[in-house]
Amino acid sequence: MEQKSTYSIKHNDAGAIDKESKQTLAIRARKQSKAFSIALSPGKQIAMNAFMLYMSGRNLNIFSISILSSAILSPVRGIMSVSNAFRSCEDPDGKIDLTSSKALFILMNLAWLGVGLYKMATMKLLPLTSADWEKYVVWKHVMETSSIPPV
Repeated sequence: MEQKSTYSIKHNDAGAIDKESKQTLAIRARKQSKAFSIALSPGKQIAMNAFMLYMSGRNLNIFSISILSSAILSPVRGIMSVSNAFRSCEDPDGKIDLTSSKALFILMNLAWLGVGLYKMATMKLLPLTSADWEKYVVWKHVMETSSIPPV
């Protein structure tokens, strides 16, 4: 009696190739969905940070300054490390398009940065009025003049 192995793999069979391509397509789809979830992760932080900034108030104290600095520095660090954030989703063949996910990631970080800058403006920490730039205005010195001609 002959025993047939159920684990035999035929390399020339078209079914094995289809199964392999289905697996690679599934892996690419998982990597694409992971990249999209990484791109949306700063969006989850925006609502939490906005609430923390709202609760910190408009007064200048150590608590509000620390929350405000994290609201400014975290998106800047995120924008600077875009390639590191998506390194796990990259495909060695280059068949996964990450440009839309990276663009969404940068857009979400810019929105987060905008929330922090708005809070800085409401706390009067951004120089937005002309009185903030008074030190740099060059004043003209008016010489005295007279209508009497010199003698």
